[in-house]
Amino acid sequence: MRVRALSALSARSSRGVAAGVITGVALAGVACTAAPPTVAPISGFTWPAGSGVTFTDAQAAGSSARLTWSNATGTGTITAPSLEAGLQVRARGDQCDGAPLLTASVDGVSVGTASVSVTSWTTYTFARSFAAGQHTVALGFPNDYSTSSCDRNLRLDTAQFTTTVPAPAPAPAPAPAPTGNPLAGAPFYVNPQSNAASTAASLRTTDPGGAALFDKIAGQQEAEWLGDWVPTSSIGSIVAARTSTAGSSLPLYVVYAIPQRDCGGYSAGGLTGPAEYHTWVSNFAAGLGTHRATVILEPDALPQLDCLSSTDQATRLSMLRDAVAVLGTHPAATVYLDAGNSGWQPAQTMADRLRSAGVAATRGFSLNVSNFDPTSSEQAYGDSISSALSGAHFVVDTSRNGLGPATTWCNPSGEALGTRPTTASGDTHADALLWIKDPGDSDGTCNGGPAAGTWWPDYARGLASRAAW
Repeated sequence: MRVRALSALSARSSRGVAAGVITGVALAGVACTAAPPTVAPISGFTWPAGSGVTFTDAQAAGSSARLTWSNATGTGTITAPSLEAGLQVRARGDQCDGAPLLTASVDGVSVGTASVSVTSWTTYTFARSFAAGQHTVALGFPNDYSTSSCDRNLRLDTAQFTTTVPAPAPAPAPAPAPTGNPLAGAPFYVNPQSNAASTAASLRTTDPGGAALFDKIAGQQEAEWLGDWVPTSSIGSIVAARTSTAGSSLPLYVVYAIPQRDCGGYSAGGLTGPAEYHTWVSNFAAGLGTHRATVILEPDALPQLDCLSSTDQATRLSMLRDAVAVLGTHPAATVYLDAGNSGWQPAQTMADRLRSAGVAATRGFSLNVSNFDPTSSEQAYGDSISSALSGAHFVVDTSRNGLGPATTWCNPSGEALGTRPTTASGDTHADALLWIKDPGDSDGTCNGGPAAGTWWPDYARGLASRAAW
């Protein structure tokens, strides 16, 4: 799997979040009574070549400031005269379909992310204790974006530690809990910068027929797969940025970071153990904030329990229960524990495993992720599991099951896109048919495919060409 480019991200208003990912609060006009600490001009930080420039601005502290126009992080050293309570950064943003984000870390530890939604110079504070002495401060701009009519940039003036942190603004009210189907009532998020969209754009002039095929994929919701390849220190800000980009639409995430993932298969990997997994999931959840989102939790982790020792099975179930509990602190997130597919485990076995993993505290379970089984088979299987779980709901991955079942699970030939994402599933317990596997992403180095999660245009073209729509 891979991390998707975040070049099309936008942002909402600032808000505080947990687990050390603290969104900056705009503090323009708030006076601090403490003696001013050392103030560092951010134009003096070390920045990657070509990522921006120093520009003249009479409103900046030194009549000049840093303009950052591409995704980049700059580092500098700032002295804290005494025990400090926060880091303050003076910034303003050039808006373009959303606000630029400002990430901050001190001595290699993330201290927060701010949405710089103000076009005048404003102070953003990241509340955290810092010892007296010199500290390495890193400030980043992670969501560069532009169109033919606008360009999103981040402008930075100064950074300093402060002994006084004004009270944060009240947190926004949580998103209202939807009644009935929690996935209904909002359009699914469609990523305008997806691989399919980029490929379609590159073919628009030279191969319009091919572009139309890739448009079939590009026009649909797809999932954002996030796992151990995203550092624990970054996962919160990445999720916050993507979630903010979604605006009023509903993003879909796949959490894929469980230790001993995929039993050593093509997607082997995962975090190192329960402690790291808990922190990573906590930071992921913090990034969701109060925004509605759909979360598929750990594809294959329960169906593959048999490959683990009894001790490791118990540890995995404990980690999944913990992840469910952490995600449960964000009621606007709709969580589905993965349950494999109808050809894997008996329905009662899967129901027992789901129960042991804490499914009662989620919306339900997901089926057919990255697989090719017909929707009707998966819904019948889901209804059997649901019956054993007192009516739990489920979602079905239909991204590649248009001509299923397949003869193999790994890059089978002759398959097709399935039903487009919809909440009109035709099944009382099925909340939605979703594209959880991104069509065109390889299953692994089998049947001519590249590494798992790598975009494979030829395979995507074939899926689209054989779709019934």
